[in-house]
Amino acid sequence: MVDMKKTRVLYLEVAEKIKEDIFSGKYPVGTMLPSETELEKLFKVSKITVRKAIELLAGDEYVEKKSGKGTTVLSERPYNKLSKAISFTQILENSQRNVEKIILDVKKIKLKKEDPVFEYFGEEAICFQRMYLLDGKPYIYFNHYLPVGLDKVTKADLEQDSLYRILYQNGLDIDRFIDDFIAIALNDEEQDLLKTKETLALKRIRKSYDYDQKVIEYSEALYNTSDHAYQIEYET
Repeated sequence: MVDMKKTRVLYLEVAEKIKEDIFSGKYPVGTMLPSETELEKLFKVSKITVRKAIELLAGDEYVEKKSGKGTTVLSERPYNKLSKAISFTQILENSQRNVEKIILDVKKIKLKKEDPVFEYFGEEAICFQRMYLLDGKPYIYFNHYLPVGLDKVTKADLEQDSLYRILYQNGLDIDRFIDDFIAIALNDEEQDLLKTKETLALKRIRKSYDYDQKVIEYSEALYNTSDHAYQIEYET
C-alpha cells in the first residue's frame, strides 16, 4: 500500500528544494531543469513524486514543462504566484531613468499602542529603512516593519538580496499582500527626506500575510509622484 501522506510530503519537499535552487541561481531563468530521471536519482524518490513536484512548480508559474523537451525555468521571484503585475521598481529599473537603492538603517524599535504596527508585532519590531533615488534625487522612502525574530538581518544582507527573498529564507512564507494607496500632505520632515517642496505625495501601506493570515510585514512608502507617476504594468 502506498503511504499517500508520505508521498504528499515528499513531493512538497522536492518542489521546495527545486524552488530554493531556482532562487539561489543554480537553475537560472531560461535554463532547463535536470530530467525527471536525474531528479529521481538526485532526491531518491519515485517518478510520480518528481512529476507532482514539477506540476506544483508549473502551477505557480516557476517552470514550464513541454512534452519531449523538458522543463524550463520561467521565474525566480519568491512570490511569483501572488501577482501578475510587474513591480513598480522593476518598471523603474527597465526605464531609461537611473535608479539607485540606498539602505538607510536596520534597527530594533519600541512600539507604542497608538502605533499602527503595534497590533501586528506588539511592543517591538525590526524597522528597515531604505530610499530609492531617481536620477540622483530622492523618489521613494520606505519604512518596513518586521517581526523581531529577524533581528540578525543586517544592512549587508539587504544590500545583497531582496527583502522578500530574505523573508522566505527565514521561514516567513507570504500568502498574500494588501496594498492601500492614499494621497497625503507632506510634513516638514517628509519634505526634507524627499528633498522636495511639493506638499502632496502618494503613500502606500502594505500588509503581507502568511498562510495563517498573520501579518509578517507592514510597510509604508512615500512616493514623490510629482517627479514620476506611479505605474502598474501587467503581464499577459
